[in-house]
Amino acid sequence: MNKLTVVVGEFPHAQPLLDGDAEIDGYGVEPVEVKPVIGAYRRMIRDLEFDVCELAPVSYLMARQEGIPLTAVPVFLNRRFHHGDVQCAADSGIRVPRDLEGRRIGVRAYSVSTGVWVRGVLRDEYGVDIDKITWVVDDDDHIEGRAPANVERVTDGRSLGELLRAGEIDAALTGNAGTGRSGAPKAGWTAATEPAPGSDDSPYPLFPEAGTLAVDHYLRKGVYPLHSLISVRTELVERDPGLPSKLYAAFARSKRLHLAAHPDWSAVPRLARQGRAIGADPVPYGITANEPSLNAMVRFSKDQGLLDAGFPADVRSLFAAGDYPGA
Repeated sequence: MNKLTVVVGEFPHAQPLLDGDAEIDGYGVEPVEVKPVIGAYRRMIRDLEFDVCELAPVSYLMARQEGIPLTAVPVFLNRRFHHGDVQCAADSGIRVPRDLEGRRIGVRAYSVSTGVWVRGVLRDEYGVDIDKITWVVDDDDHIEGRAPANVERVTDGRSLGELLRAGEIDAALTGNAGTGRSGAPKAGWTAATEPAPGSDDSPYPLFPEAGTLAVDHYLRKGVYPLHSLISVRTELVERDPGLPSKLYAAFARSKRLHLAAHPDWSAVPRLARQGRAIGADPVPYGITANEPSLNAMVRFSKDQGLLDAGFPADVRSLFAAGDYPGA
């Protein structure tokens, strides 16, 4: 039996596949652990190191545009809302989104998916001219050469969290997209501590009612920000055109097995909360259920200069042909 090297993040709903309980028809699975998994994204895009690998969706779009031989399967293991991701420096004086114009905002890399989603929401919902913001980064994009002129690189080794506490940037994104880590994806990068709430230099949220605003945006637009998809080396799909369908079926079965043991997403509290907020599956698979989100992601990526204007508008063309029932 052929074996596939498979890299995905620490998602309980993918674990049955890694454990062999949700089998890929005709294939064995050789799990490869990469921590943080974002480090695997770069290795997959630059070196095609694995057979099957979770990728950031925007990185996949950029890789496809560059002709990198990767093919996607519409399995989206993770979602996040982003209104709560913008934190403002204690003395920045920022009160409304338009106050961000003319300011310096920290983000790990310009093309990081959280950054693309945040900029898209700021522009679409609040009329922010994102080209009037200086985006301060402390890591490389997985695919370089697309960042616009208003991107500035940190050169002195300090983290975005340090810069935010010092007031040298006016705002920053949180978590792995910003102040919750330091430098390139490597072991221990999440050791960077974010400013403690209540301290003198503690940042404050741009949107205090972030949860309410995020769900309202979802209900009005149907956009539920994607944060991972499954990529396969195109060579393997050419060899076995049925592989994408087999992978999709295995990931769908893996999710069902997990939910049978942990109903209501009890093992992943964040996803459980998101599912309750939207009244639906917090990680729907397939193209149809995700079409509004895919369309928004492509549009935002074009607007922000990461994709060319001629990039295919038909999001179905971004995925391998296959059988992808709702899951």
